[in-house]
Parts: sequence; C-alpha cells; structure tokens
Amino acid sequence: MSLFNRLREGLQKTKETLVSRIDQLLANFTSIDEAFFEELEEVLLGADVGIATTGAILESLREKVRLARIEDASAVRELLQQVMTEMLGTETLLLNLAEGRLNIVLIVGVNGVGKTTLIGKMAYQQTLQGKKVLLAAADTFRAAAIEQLTIWAERAKVDLIHHQEGSDPAAVVFDAINAAKSRQFDLLLIDTAGRLHNKQHLMEEMRKIVRIIRREVPDAPHEVLLVLDATTGQNAIQQAKAFNEVCDVSALALTKLDGTAKGGIVFSIAELLKIPVKLIGVGEGVEDLREFDPQEFVAALFGE
Repeated sequence: MSLFNRLREGLQKTKETLVSRIDQLLANFTSIDEAFFEELEEVLLGADVGIATTGAILESLREKVRLARIEDASAVRELLQQVMTEMLGTETLLLNLAEGRLNIVLIVGVNGVGKTTLIGKMAYQQTLQGKKVLLAAADTFRAAAIEQLTIWAERAKVDLIHHQEGSDPAAVVFDAINAAKSRQFDLLLIDTAGRLHNKQHLMEEMRKIVRIIRREVPDAPHEVLLVLDATTGQNAIQQAKAFNEVCDVSALALTKLDGTAKGGIVFSIAELLKIPVKLIGVGEGVEDLREFDPQEFVAALFGE
C-alpha cells in the first residue's frame, strides 16, 4: 500500500464524520442559502473542528462563494477543500534537524498521548536514515515510562540513558548530553514527565532541564515537540495552551488520528495555536508516523 493510501485509510473515521456528511449535505441542497451554511456548521462541529475555527472556515467559504458567484451547492466542495487547505498552510514544515551537529529534541505531553511510542518510532526512522540516535529517559516519575522506553530502544537498536525511578530528570539529561557529545551522536530525543495536574512542579522541572540543555549546547533544544492525542478532541487545545505556558513549544505531533472521528482538531490547532503540526500518527506501524503535509492531509480526507 502506498504512503498516501495508508494516510487515507488512517483518516477513514474522520472522513466518515466530516467529508461523507459534507457530500451528503451537498447532495441534499440545490442552492446555497443560510440553511445550507447552518447544516455545514453542524457537520464541522461534529468532527471537532471547534466553534471558532468553524466560524473562520464558514466566513472564508462565504466570501469565496460570493466572489465566484456560485449558486449551485455541488460546486462548493472544491471551494471548501481549498479553504481548509489554506487554513493548514501549503508548506510541509520539517523538524529542525541539521547535519554536522548534535540535534536535541525535547518531547513533552501528558501521560497516555503516545509519547514513548512516538519517540521509539522517531528513533527507528532516523536510524534508517543513517543517523546515530540516543534516547534519554527523563520521565523518572513513572517506572513504566523508563521500561517502555527501554523496550523501544531495543526495538530501534539505539542507546538509552536512564537513571532510577524518582531520580532528578535534569541529571539524566546532563548525562545524556555528555554521552551524546563524547560519542558523537547526531540526535538526542528526550522523554519528559507530563504531570499537568501539578503544573508548578512541571514548570520548575522543565526550566531546569532547558537550563541544562542550553548550558551544554547553547543553540538547543532545537525543537520542543508537544505530543497531542487526536482522540481527546478539543481537550488537546487546552493541553497545548498549558504546556506552552510551561515551555516554549515549537512544534506539534498529533497521534492516534486513525482511532478518532475527531480529526477535525487539526484545523482547530492550526487556527488557534499557530504552532506548526510537524508529525502525525495514523496507525500502529513504524511507517505510520509521518511528516505532516497539509495538502496531502486534506486531499486524503476528501478522497482525492
């Protein structure tokens, strides 16, 4: 199966909730009137596009319909696809990884979003590209986090730096950076704790980790990657806002898109957060973690 077909298959639940209902709506209306826009609003909200983002999509669509002087509802599909693509942007933004340096990516997110799995898949993919990858288990709060990362390190055949449960996360990061520098690694992926219910403690922990990173590698971290679970819908927006207060999030990874009908959250994230989505997960396989291509994403949704 091609990569595009895997993406289309992974987005099937959202497609059924969003695009299939749009097509049904277009079939039911012969002309574009207020009733049409009201029903389209319901469809968008049902796919968790969000109130503000739905409003922005409808406003842009109304303007395009007016300028093109379209009266036939069947002609709206292409315009809507265009509006949704424009909202996501046309550019595929890659992770800030460069040749000839130690790249450090700090990975954050609440427990259960698929952080550890994402790190494992990233490590595996980067090793296939010839990169020398090191993992750092800086989520020392949960013993399971260290165990899970150990399993992924073995699967991806990469090295792992870890301490005992309950140890200082910043100390793990310090040791990992020194190991990465002395052994000339290309990429260091740092797992972190996600205890948002204790935001003050998390904030202090993150500040300490970032301070250590910047002291040892002044231009790092090169990415602060926030992992969000697409199945949580609008709650992902709140998580993103909270983590952005704690640490300066530079990129987003959206996991479990294959397991939700709420994939419309991608549009809400783009519109409200203004933080680029750089990775998406659309399945269990290692190859199902992929760079986010906005045009490809919308095309897969609309079945192009």
